[in-house]
Amino acid sequence: MQTLEKALRQGLAELALVLSDAQVADLLAYLALIEKWNKVYNLTAVRDPSEMLTHHLLDSLAVIAPLQRQLARQVKEAMRLLDVGSGAGLPGVVIAICHPEITVSCVDAVAKKAAFVQQVAVALQLPNLHSIHARVENLDDHYNVISSRAFASLTDFTSVSAQALAPGGVWMAMKGKHPADEIAALPASVTVFHVEPLAVPGLAAERCIVWMRPFCLT
Repeated sequence: MQTLEKALRQGLAELALVLSDAQVADLLAYLALIEKWNKVYNLTAVRDPSEMLTHHLLDSLAVIAPLQRQLARQVKEAMRLLDVGSGAGLPGVVIAICHPEITVSCVDAVAKKAAFVQQVAVALQLPNLHSIHARVENLDDHYNVISSRAFASLTDFTSVSAQALAPGGVWMAMKGKHPADEIAALPASVTVFHVEPLAVPGLAAERCIVWMRPFCLT
């Protein structure tokens, strides 16, 4: 665990993220819960804790600073984020740990994955983290930010979650390489306003965020 903590703190420094000791402890506890539940529920194909740290935790932590910048541009109100197809809670749980002021809801159609996120919320005492076992297209709440990580194509992601996006809200899609073909395939009702490259500490792979909003003439 000391080795993992050292690697995590080094990654946070590279990302220029300042977290409290309690938040660092929560991230490591979350990693341990993934490892524990993975033995029974097969939450992720990555099994090695050090790989989980890089491919899951640091990969998700790389979106925190871009998310902070985006939220600073939005109306100052109670911020609500929906993480679609959240699986083991990535990046939703990480966002909830880093931003206790944001209400984070993780939705997944697979019951065991939704149950895991609920267990994380209880075990880590995260009152801002909620788990929803449902299909996203059936939700009727509204969220300022709707995120996804390797969930579906941009067209599918935006179409199934459009009814859950609050007025003035944005989509935050985590992708690998720049998804030029997916962007070109988007309907006219969706506008890409920024594609933001990400650098994940320890991960030699391309990553980016595709920021989108509904098209508006005014």
